[in-house]
Amino acid sequence: MGYHIMTSATKRKTSLTLDAAALDCAKDLGINVSAVAEAALIRAVAETRRKTWLAENADAFAAQSDWHERHGHPLADIMTAPAGPSWNT
Repeated sequence: MGYHIMTSATKRKTSLTLDAAALDCAKDLGINVSAVAEAALIRAVAETRRKTWLAENADAFAAQSDWHERHGHPLADIMTAPAGPSWNT
C-alpha cells in the first residue's frame, strides 16, 4: 500500500454524489463538506488498513498465543498485570 496520508498536502478535485437534503443542511450550518469527507476518508483508510493488517497477521497471533499457552509468558515472573505473580504483592 503506497498511500501515505500525512506526507502529501496535494489536493485533488473529485466528484461526490451526496444526499441533497444532507448537503443543504451542511451548507446552511456552515459545515465544510470537503473537510468532513476528507476526515471520514482518512479514518476509513486507517480502519481498513488496521483490519487488513490484523487479518494478514492472524496466523502469527494464533501461533504466539499457542506458544504462550504451551510455555507460559517469557516475562511472567516480572509482569505487573493480572497474569503475573507481582500483581498480588
